[in-house]
Amino acid sequence: MPADAPETPEQLYAAHEPVFPRRVRGRFRALKWWIMAIVLGIYYLTPWIRWDRGPNLPDQAVLVDLAGRRFFFFWIEIWPHEFYFVAGLLIMAGLGLFLFTSALGRVWCGYACPQTIWTDLFVLVERWVEGDRNARLRLWKQKWNGEKIRKYLTKWLLWFLIALATGGAWVFYFADAPTLLVQLLTFQAPAVAYGTVLVLAATTFGFGGFAREQICIYACPWPRIQAAMMDEDTITIGYREWRGEPRGKGKQREDLGDCIDCNACFHVCPMGIDIRDGQQLACITCGLCIDACNDMMDKVGKPRGLIDYMALKDEASERAGREVTHVYNHIFRPRTILYFTLWAAIGVALVVGLFVRPDLTFTLRPERNPVYVTMADGSIRNAYEIGVRNTHGEARPYYVSLGENSAFTVSVQGTDQSVVEVPADTETKVRVYIVAEAGSDQARADRTPIRIWVRDGQSGDRASKDTVFNGTGQ
Repeated sequence: MPADAPETPEQLYAAHEPVFPRRVRGRFRALKWWIMAIVLGIYYLTPWIRWDRGPNLPDQAVLVDLAGRRFFFFWIEIWPHEFYFVAGLLIMAGLGLFLFTSALGRVWCGYACPQTIWTDLFVLVERWVEGDRNARLRLWKQKWNGEKIRKYLTKWLLWFLIALATGGAWVFYFADAPTLLVQLLTFQAPAVAYGTVLVLAATTFGFGGFAREQICIYACPWPRIQAAMMDEDTITIGYREWRGEPRGKGKQREDLGDCIDCNACFHVCPMGIDIRDGQQLACITCGLCIDACNDMMDKVGKPRGLIDYMALKDEASERAGREVTHVYNHIFRPRTILYFTLWAAIGVALVVGLFVRPDLTFTLRPERNPVYVTMADGSIRNAYEIGVRNTHGEARPYYVSLGENSAFTVSVQGTDQSVVEVPADTETKVRVYIVAEAGSDQARADRTPIRIWVRDGQSGDRASKDTVFNGTGQ
């Protein structure tokens, strides 16, 4: 090459090579099928479960009622002011992720993550249409012709139907499912419903069909966080290098390890990695490489477990010929016990809070403009906004008072009575007037502590809040 010829710049970008995992059988693959069936069944069927709450409430067992600003879960009803229940569940989910990761590595990613579930489903469809790994590889490299177009269009159509069902199932959680389904099919549903279905269908189609392992490696933050959750006691997938190396093929294996270098573990991996290269960020610990390796060990007459779930400290113990730590000692250690204690404590607190929450609650806001009003007869009036929540399935009257023998009179704006009629399962806000007689100590005082009571006219339940009555201060 001439001395003045420009140097070829180093290529730092490599085109993505799709991963075509081979079909495998084994206990971990079977476990993944069972989890997929259960999770998808729950997701698709839950909106159709009915739950009778009475004539004035929705009968959908699980419903996020955005219009009514409530969440229904079977017999449980969560109001906006009780959002701490939802926050508690989110905290429990985070702690649960920490707990399982510290004990068993990325088992969530490998078995229950939605990206994993739908990717497995899309790969199943792809394998059904195009064949197993070698057939899919040949089709990928094949030039476009009638066969390739037919198979790809069939696969994409099935993917799109699954993605459409995924987005459709999601919107059913936010409205009455049978009613919304009819509206969707007759093109009478709100535009936001169609938009949500199409957006979720597009993301499911793209993530599960094309992005696949790239979402887990590049888009998901959890692979980069998991290192802080794991240590040498964490049970994860590992390759027993001391037993498998040096790897090689052939009949003369006296000087070789158990690994015959068949690459079965690599060919079944949905992430496209070789577990024999050691711990890797991309590994989701799905266990398929274990199934593939165990199957091959059975065929060549070698012990199973060349690739297996193990703790990092166990590999060193096995290599040295020492006894390995029992699996329970790996799982039940200070870190996991701490995570479980925090997780359980929040769960118990939520359950207790759910059962001890009062049936009657109301909000109280004194009006400060003006602080008080002097009436024509010299009496002093304060105004308060009271919001009464009726969590029952029928309309009820609620009575506002300051207790027995009160020196004040109470009335609701627009009436001369102190009763508030609240429709079923709603919150009604009214203005309440509290009046002190002219010349009374309460009228002349600057601030008088008072306690406002609200009583359910049907059940007799009572609730109270403390506030102050503002007088003239003269």
